[in-house]
Amino acid sequence: MVSMSETNPSGSLRHNLAAHHFGGLWFLLCCIASIPVFWTGFVSLGDAWITPEYSHGPIIPVLSAYLFLRDMRKVPPTARPVTDRWPGLAVITVSLLIAIFGNLVRIPDIVTYAFILWVGGMILLTFGFRRGLLFWTSVLHLVYMLPLPNFLYWQLTIQLQLISSEIGVWFVRMMGISVFLEGNVIDLGIYKLQVAEACSGLRYLFPILSFSYVFCVLYNGPVWHRIVILVSAAPITVLMNSFRIGVIGVLVDRYGIEQAEGFLHYFEGWVIFGACVGILFLLAILMQRLQRNPKPIADALDIDFHGIGPQLARISIIPLTRPLVITALITALASAVWLAAPRPATVSVERDPFAFFPPIIENWESITTALDTQVEITLAADDYLQATYSAPGEAAPVGFFSAYYHKQTEGSGIHSPEVCLPVGGWEMFDIRPVDIALTETTGWPVFQSNRAIIQQGLNRQVVYYWFEQRGRRITNDFNAKLVTIWDSWRMGRSDGALVRYTTPVMPGESLADADARIMRFMALSLPELPRFLPQ
Repeated sequence: MVSMSETNPSGSLRHNLAAHHFGGLWFLLCCIASIPVFWTGFVSLGDAWITPEYSHGPIIPVLSAYLFLRDMRKVPPTARPVTDRWPGLAVITVSLLIAIFGNLVRIPDIVTYAFILWVGGMILLTFGFRRGLLFWTSVLHLVYMLPLPNFLYWQLTIQLQLISSEIGVWFVRMMGISVFLEGNVIDLGIYKLQVAEACSGLRYLFPILSFSYVFCVLYNGPVWHRIVILVSAAPITVLMNSFRIGVIGVLVDRYGIEQAEGFLHYFEGWVIFGACVGILFLLAILMQRLQRNPKPIADALDIDFHGIGPQLARISIIPLTRPLVITALITALASAVWLAAPRPATVSVERDPFAFFPPIIENWESITTALDTQVEITLAADDYLQATYSAPGEAAPVGFFSAYYHKQTEGSGIHSPEVCLPVGGWEMFDIRPVDIALTETTGWPVFQSNRAIIQQGLNRQVVYYWFEQRGRRITNDFNAKLVTIWDSWRMGRSDGALVRYTTPVMPGESLADADARIMRFMALSLPELPRFLPQ
């Protein structure tokens, strides 16, 4: 028997075109249906992209789209039936579950990570698993558009500030200028320059890392060349940013503080960014010269837009398949469930503001001070207290500091003293968790606190601190973040605080004496905390 397609080829062609037409509609339905479940992630990205550190974000999807279309030339249409689309459906299902979880715990970063996974799943679904894996470079590049988790961002910022300050001061001294560095403050005598977050180098590091990634993808050369270019991007950026800080220090010393402000300050930043890109090109040229058969850098980079247009047209020709229909239905169902489900309730907890914290605790009297305005902005706490308590007969005062946050799941969060204290010029030694057993005097069960010795010049202090998380005392900031995610899911609460006690080690005094002084004041002050830090 002769098949219908053999007797009527034109009818078969119309059937195939109709199938592709409906495939495109179902693909479009998938994209539209995904918007509600990923919406909080999109909003979070938009908020991040208007900040200087992540202002390069909108360019990343454009570059990823170019890499995708470029790779499509290597994956021509196939006449064979594609039978390995189901792994793509599995990836999409996992991404939707992760997105719903991110929405439930109110962490938009999780939703954006899930979206990238969803994009990868859609590619695997459309092209099949084996062919779809060829597009991994374009999907992975989307990671560069995401903001870092808050606790990683601040740790990286502070470390880059300190490194840039050290190298920048070294450069200033090489120019014969007397300079002193205390933390991230460069003391030139008449002028003092603070290497703030804006000078950490992150504004250049993220876009340069993205540039080096795209450079490596387009580069035609040995794998070790690509590795060198990719690995070199971060140290080159840090060194050039340090050089910029050094140049600013020299200019300020010779021509005044105006050299560190206004247009000139930002113009120097663009110069450094361009210099970093130029150095990466020079590095690639140098490695090509070391080859037995060197090629011009223009030939070594595959920046070819030929054939991109036809590949763009192929996007509208998507076959109608069962996995695609199921994907559209699952995505629509996930969004419908999320839209219809009651939003997780945000539990409002009652607490007294720190303004009511007792200024006198038995015979300990306090002096309360405010943080520097810039420090206050960086801390971003909803409420805080910084007080110094002194008592007759005590060799030294005890400092008490606590910063409280109503929520820690949407970008805000606690900054660990391990990150903040070095910025002020303090070196930290012997950081370890210790047990605090003050049950008889406070009624609190035994708990753990971090204990550290910090030193600045000849001044030494003992520091005790922990993260107060809804009745838990936690010594590790990463664990505190995980507990916050769990409590946000389980209790609808993500409030928390940092609690810190400090006291100086006086001349002729032992560390044990300083520890005992903190314990005496801690035993009196801990019973007051639950009013201000809800359990």
